[in-house]
Amino acid sequence: MPKMKPKGPFDLPKLPTNINYGDLVEHIAQAHTALTRLDEMLKQMEGNLPHLERTFFTREAVLSSKIEGTQVTLEDVLKEDAEKGKKVAESTERARDMMEVINYRKALHRGLKMVEEHEPLAENNVKELHKILLQSERGKTRTPGQFRREQVYIAPEGTPMEEARYIPPSALNIPELYSNFDHYINAEDSERDPLVQIAVAHYQFEAIHPFKDGNGRIGRLLIPLFLYKRKIIAHPFIYISKYFEEHRRDYYDLLADVSYKEAWTPWIRFFLHGLCEQANEATELGRAIIKLRDEYRSHLAEFHSSYAFNLLDAIFEHPYFTPVLIKEKSKIKNTQTVLTLINKFLDAGILRDLTPEKKRNKLYEFHPLTKLLEVKRAQSSKK
Repeated sequence: MPKMKPKGPFDLPKLPTNINYGDLVEHIAQAHTALTRLDEMLKQMEGNLPHLERTFFTREAVLSSKIEGTQVTLEDVLKEDAEKGKKVAESTERARDMMEVINYRKALHRGLKMVEEHEPLAENNVKELHKILLQSERGKTRTPGQFRREQVYIAPEGTPMEEARYIPPSALNIPELYSNFDHYINAEDSERDPLVQIAVAHYQFEAIHPFKDGNGRIGRLLIPLFLYKRKIIAHPFIYISKYFEEHRRDYYDLLADVSYKEAWTPWIRFFLHGLCEQANEATELGRAIIKLRDEYRSHLAEFHSSYAFNLLDAIFEHPYFTPVLIKEKSKIKNTQTVLTLINKFLDAGILRDLTPEKKRNKLYEFHPLTKLLEVKRAQSSKK
């Protein structure tokens, strides 16, 4: 493999490659230990997972898209869900960013269903996820669901190709390279350890750069789906995008070092450390959410309504909501019952009225949950 950046498309070797496991033993063990703790916690949350899936998927969609430059926050998207519940108009840059995040969430949800239906993370399925990701005005000109048919290069906007940081393989080589990648990621005997396998696979996918756009997001989306498919975790609730975003320069530099220096060990160590850190954070967050839910459920008898449990489950799924939305999601048929319960939850400090000046079309926040998500995010940013 060349030691200097090539002047033309990169000549990417096929997989497998030679990995020095001796230098990775400690990191592999730590990552597996952290993922085992996460798996045990997820199994404890089994009954709660459907109510948390949307929020967790939205969180990952926001963080993965942020690496690509989108500016919307988790709060922005959850409020958009609550207030509109319809297709986002793409008239502004913010609205286009919002659509990209929502599409990522849709792709992640579709990937989850693929795994649950025992489908492989194979080429046609990955192309389907890519098509979902690029369902927008911004994405429709970027051949959604199809491999690129032209040469691209990685560089700041306006930079000529000869000064590019990386020039992916020729479009003519994509079918052969991707077929090799496809076999590698789906075969259980590709590597001695599955965590090393997904680290190598992530590099290879990004190096092939099979699509005209969306490669980073699809590559990151495949990580939790792989861990879920291989039954390493009970649900795809670990998202390494947060770690990649916080260490963005290291992320890109280490990927480049694999290409130009064959430096596999530093990249895999970085990847394993990211899995370990995010698994620990997800475990801590999950336990805090279980504690929060159990605490509130233990007091629901005080509300003297059998529908209080319906409302509580619904607000875990939609921590920002309007009365119309939460009536539908809680399956409480009577509007007055919903409004009465909302007022009781407000009095108990469970909910917060974000639009006190309004009498209709009000927006509420399940503040204990959103605060919990924000605290975890703030704590992590201080490291």
